Amino acid sequence: MGSLALLPLIPIGLLVGVLIGCIGIGGVLLVPSLVYLGGMDVHIAIASCMFSYLFSGAMGAFEFAKRRSIRWSMCGWLCAGAMPGAYLGALSLSFIPGIALELLIVCLMMFVGLHALRREPSQAAPAATLSNQRLAAIGLLTGAGSALSGTGGPLLLVPILVWLQVPVLTAVGLSQVIQLPVAALATAGNALHGTIDLTVGAGIAVLLMLGVMLGARLAHRVSAGSLKRMVAIALLAVGILLVLRLGYQASIG
Repeated sequence: MGSLALLPLIPIGLLVGVLIGCIGIGGVLLVPSLVYLGGMDVHIAIASCMFSYLFSGAMGAFEFAKRRSIRWSMCGWLCAGAMPGAYLGALSLSFIPGIALELLIVCLMMFVGLHALRREPSQAAPAATLSNQRLAAIGLLTGAGSALSGTGGPLLLVPILVWLQVPVLTAVGLSQVIQLPVAALATAGNALHGTIDLTVGAGIAVLLMLGVMLGARLAHRVSAGSLKRMVAIALLAVGILLVLRLGYQASIG
C-alpha cells in the first residue's frame, strides 16, 4: 500500500475507534476500507486489523476500568471461551467461505437491533444471571466469529449480550476487554499461517486508540436509554451495509 492509499483511512480509523469506544461496534468497517480503498488482500486486511485490536482493546479496557464500568466477574469466563475460539477461527480463515459467516452476522445484528429498539432500558436483566458455562460459550462463539471476520470481538459480543438483556454499558465494557484475547490469539494464528502488515496494523492501532479514548468518554456521558438506541441503530445500519456489500459481491461474482 502506498502512502496516498492510506490517507482516506485516517478519518475512517478515527471514526471506527470512536464507535468501538462508545458502543463497541465499528470494526466491521475497517476490513472493507482496507480492501476497497487501500487495495489490500482481504486475508492480509483481516490479519492486520486483528493486530491493531490488541491496542484498541487495551485502551478501551483502561478507559472503562477507570470508570468502573467493567464486570470483571464475567470477563474471565468470556475470555476463557474467546481464546481457543479466536485461535481456531484464525486457523480456519482460509477454509471457510466468508459469505456464510457474514450472512449469520447480518441476521444476528438485524434481529438484535430491532429487538433492542422495542425494549425499554429498564427491562435489562442483571448481568449476573448468565452462568459461567454460558459466558464461556458466548466467548467461544465471539472469538471464532471475530477472527474469521476481522471484527475484533465487540461486533458479535455486544448484540449477543444486549439480546440476553445485559445492560448496554456493561456489554460495551466487556466488549473492550474481549478484544485482547481475541486479537492476541488470532494474531498468533495469523502470524503462523497468514500474513500481517505490521506497518498498516500499527498505523490503524494509533488511530483506533485515539478514537476509543474519545468514544469511551462519550459512552459515560449519555443516558442508558440513549446508549441503547445508539447501539440498536448502529446494528441495523451495519446490517444494511453488509447486505448491500453481499449483494454487490454476488452481482460481480
